[in-house]
Amino acid sequence: MSEGSRGSPLAFGQVVIGPPGSGKTTYCQAMSAFLGQLGRSVAVVNLDPANEALPGPCALDIAELVTLPDVMGSLGLGPNGGLIYCMEYLEANADWLRDRLRALRGHYVLFDCPGQVELYTHHGALKNVFAQLAKWNFRLAAVHLVDSHYCTDPGKFISVLCTSLSTMLHVELPHVNVLSKMDLIEQYGKLAFNLDYYTEVLDLSYLVDHLASDPFFRNFRRLNEKLVEVIEDYSLVSFVPLNVQDKQSMKQVMQAVDKANGYSFGDQEHRSLEALMSAAVGADFHFSSTLAVQEKYVQSQDKAVEEEVMDL
Repeated sequence: MSEGSRGSPLAFGQVVIGPPGSGKTTYCQAMSAFLGQLGRSVAVVNLDPANEALPGPCALDIAELVTLPDVMGSLGLGPNGGLIYCMEYLEANADWLRDRLRALRGHYVLFDCPGQVELYTHHGALKNVFAQLAKWNFRLAAVHLVDSHYCTDPGKFISVLCTSLSTMLHVELPHVNVLSKMDLIEQYGKLAFNLDYYTEVLDLSYLVDHLASDPFFRNFRRLNEKLVEVIEDYSLVSFVPLNVQDKQSMKQVMQAVDKANGYSFGDQEHRSLEALMSAAVGADFHFSSTLAVQEKYVQSQDKAVEEEVMDL
């Protein structure tokens, strides 16, 4: 491990952020196991004071410093105010975090963060913690998880795009947006367009036109057009689809994150990755099949619409 500009060795990792229920903790455990198979020494750090039932091993837990139930009980705060207080308390006690992280030098660190959106869009505490980590020579990428079910509702998808853009601008880290739970997407409902339309965030005017067919959203067409213009003007938001049960999907996300934070692995890890991927052929649910299913799924919808038109 090379020496950083401030004398401490460089460390690499991810800050895993996103709304509640997007699969952050599941992602951390799955990515930890995947990277461990490649030979990386991985440590999971829980920075979510509301996460009391951790499903796997955790090298460092914020519960040693502060917990949400204690804050709510002693200060009479609700869940949202309590989480903000906890993050401000963590920021004020950054020395505690630095001392604990020293024991993890040499590890690739996954920071499992809270699920309150305000912490990533406009509140400064967690952003300042990330800035401190950078000063301590951590090279981090933000992995922003979004539940893929938002793709089935054009109105919600536009709101997700706005939230993702706001998060990217506020957090000020190299950023990878991820559509999580892709293995469940067919259960969520119909997609208006092919999956690559959502992952690549293609021409959003089609989404506005689709929304205009809904009587409720028709009244907000100008608002949606302006929101879409903001998203397209920045041209920053795109998504990597993720199914944590599929190694090919995990590989795609890992490569996107490694490119974002500058992590470079050696020949041994490359050989381990090749062996892992070759062993996965025929054994896993292939991620490419998810995309193929979606193509077939949308085409079948188009065919059904055509048949209805012909009947008319």
